[in-house]
Amino acid sequence: MEEELKKTASKVRKDIILMSLRAKSAHTGGALSCVEILVSLYFKVMKVFPEDPYNAKRDRLVFSKAHDAKALYAVLCERGFFDRKILEGYEVDGGFLPGHSTRHCAPGVEVSAGSLGHGLPMAAGMAYVGKKDRKSFKVFAVLSDGECDEGSTWEAILFSGHHRLDNLIAIVDYNKLQGFGYIKDILDLEPLKDKWSAFGWEVRDVDGHNIADLIKNLSKVPFKKGKPSVIIAHTIKGFKGVPKHVNQISSQYKPPSEEEAMKVIKNLDRE
Repeated sequence: MEEELKKTASKVRKDIILMSLRAKSAHTGGALSCVEILVSLYFKVMKVFPEDPYNAKRDRLVFSKAHDAKALYAVLCERGFFDRKILEGYEVDGGFLPGHSTRHCAPGVEVSAGSLGHGLPMAAGMAYVGKKDRKSFKVFAVLSDGECDEGSTWEAILFSGHHRLDNLIAIVDYNKLQGFGYIKDILDLEPLKDKWSAFGWEVRDVDGHNIADLIKNLSKVPFKKGKPSVIIAHTIKGFKGVPKHVNQISSQYKPPSEEEAMKVIKNLDRE
């Protein structure tokens, strides 16, 4: 299973690169950094119904780092939520897929997001209602590390701990880069694990590119009854195989050139 999911992750990475190349779009590095997180969730952990995307029994995913939407689109497509032809309409005239994921722009997209710091509050609200209504679904929220600068994120963390929302799971894509620099230089988040823990969450540190570790941990949620769970997923931002765009700010805004795109795809084909 793990080897198959690694192959799936490689396919998703190719789609991200090709979407970026076609649209000359930004945010490629951040889309690539969360691939294994999304593959683990949609192919192994979450209860989903590709043929009936909004089935009431489904687990919900709030993709808060919506500027990296092409990762979400590529995974939904690979999981069978919609036809591959739709991916060709990413950020192009006449297409259906906007740069920031928008509710119902494609089957399986749960929320409109993009204003960073709004995703976890939405997920907390969904989890709170699920608890009140005694529903069995879980709510997962994928956050960027940069939006952990936002006060609204920490309000939601506090709210969720107070209300003991153990049906809520947050995953922080901790690639340590944000819009204009490194996290440690802009607003240092450390000790990040201790901060979430102090707000009443049960925390795990995971290699965000290790599918086996991600599945092992995500399959055990809630980590503790009566507490929301958070995974701090340590990842690397950038175009694998193009060193000048790995762990560099350039991968935030610079789309791959055709030469760079082909180099990344060639490296993925070797895996």
